[in-house]
Amino acid sequence: MTHSLCSLEYEIHRPLYNWVVEQCEFDNRPNPRQIEFARLNLTNTVMSKRKLRMLVEEGIVSGWDDPRMPTLCAMRRRGYPAEAIRDFLSRIGVAKADSVVETALLEACVRDNLNATAYRMMAVTEPVKLIIENWPEGKTEEIELENLPGSEEAGKRTVTFSNELYIEKSDFSADPPKKFFRLKPGGEVRLKGAYIVLCTGYETDEEGNVTLIRCTYDPATRSGECQRKVKGTIHWLSTLDAVPAELRHYEPLLAETAADDAEAEAEAEAEGEYVGGARDRDFLKTINPDSLQVFRGFVEPAAAKAPAGTRYQFLRMGYYCADLDTGTEKPVFNRVVGLKDSFKPAK
Repeated sequence: MTHSLCSLEYEIHRPLYNWVVEQCEFDNRPNPRQIEFARLNLTNTVMSKRKLRMLVEEGIVSGWDDPRMPTLCAMRRRGYPAEAIRDFLSRIGVAKADSVVETALLEACVRDNLNATAYRMMAVTEPVKLIIENWPEGKTEEIELENLPGSEEAGKRTVTFSNELYIEKSDFSADPPKKFFRLKPGGEVRLKGAYIVLCTGYETDEEGNVTLIRCTYDPATRSGECQRKVKGTIHWLSTLDAVPAELRHYEPLLAETAADDAEAEAEAEAEGEYVGGARDRDFLKTINPDSLQVFRGFVEPAAAKAPAGTRYQFLRMGYYCADLDTGTEKPVFNRVVGLKDSFKPAK
């Protein structure tokens, strides 16, 4: 052994470490070089093994591979590529000063990697039905979409277009704010890869929730064949072949930023402190109750057949990974990271 790598709380034990090595007289070989470094801390994330074990044992998370956990198996299940994690570690480097790294930097590394590799698909997380009233009854049309922008090798795929579609609930507003460029009464949008539609009306339930949107389409506006432009483009799925799916969205596990005290943790473990004691349990007050949201939506048939671990960009929604729970009858996808990059490098 030539080097001994450990965290900072072991720095004070270096004389004892060297003394033990010398007393053992390992063939008069030079002592291993001991190097201490600060532990990695992430914002809104708990890194203490004792506290992580508490989350698992008390059922706050589903296990060590719960996608909200900061373990490697959890990151793999969530869909973080190994290359993105290595990129993140190379950016932050190794330091001796305790610090807290923005989780947004890790997400930026993941986003950079998946933007270049993840095939594009369409999915709807909160569906509302849209009916095109002037579409010929029984008619369907195949719409061709590219799998990966800028990559001819990735090829293209076809999706079915019909008079009944699903769109995102958030893509329609009966009383839109200013600069709302999605669908609204009397407004037009382009359906991705297809036609421009005009909203002619909508229906609501007793609570005022929109349950149905009625539109007409302009046959002369097929994508790639028309020069007329509108400000908004939204994604969609045909009700004829959309596959029901479970989409899991994750937020930070902690509602507040709290860096663990590595030295205090080491002392507690050395003293055999009771795991789950009063001091340990304080962090539970900062658990984010909305760290997991589950949506019952729809995905393209091609995405529904993907094996666990397959990553996609669901257009306008974010990057997703097929979960270990996924199956052909019930596709399950974890949102790896959203599309919006909120990380701003320090100047």
